[in-house]
Amino acid sequence: MISLMHSERFVADAMLGKLVKWLRVMGVDVVYDPHVTDAHLLRCAEREDRVLLTRDRRLAHWRARARRLLIESEYYHEQVGEVVRAFQLAGRTAVFSRCIRCNTPLRSVSRDVVAGKVPAYVFATQMTFKTCEACDRLYWSGTHRDNMLRQLRAMLGDVLPTDPGRPC
Repeated sequence: MISLMHSERFVADAMLGKLVKWLRVMGVDVVYDPHVTDAHLLRCAEREDRVLLTRDRRLAHWRARARRLLIESEYYHEQVGEVVRAFQLAGRTAVFSRCIRCNTPLRSVSRDVVAGKVPAYVFATQMTFKTCEACDRLYWSGTHRDNMLRQLRAMLGDVLPTDPGRPC
């Protein structure tokens, strides 16, 4: 199990789906369900000691004990920067350590385990793989990884979170 280098955990409202994806790419623990109510989000934040990320001004000012951050920008690439700056996450996360789809920490698996589950070219060219035990998704290094790192650098400049190494 991967232990992140920061303690902040988040829950995000329905308006922040792209932000959630990019925070998870960075290895940040973010709970997200676009179908839950505002009251549920606040309860989750309080019960699990998470910070509520929201674009909803009313929700951001609702009386509750939950910590909150009102995300000002409409654009996900700016939203990522808002969260990273507000919680000083730069250099304190582990890129590609969490499932983008379900938020579960990833674990390394041997090539034998993925044989027949990935395209033949991927199996022939990649030596390391990670898996999400919750949703059974497989991850490996490739051009998609390089593209995501490029996009993170564009969003954050030189303040890129910790990259746990080339594989995956």
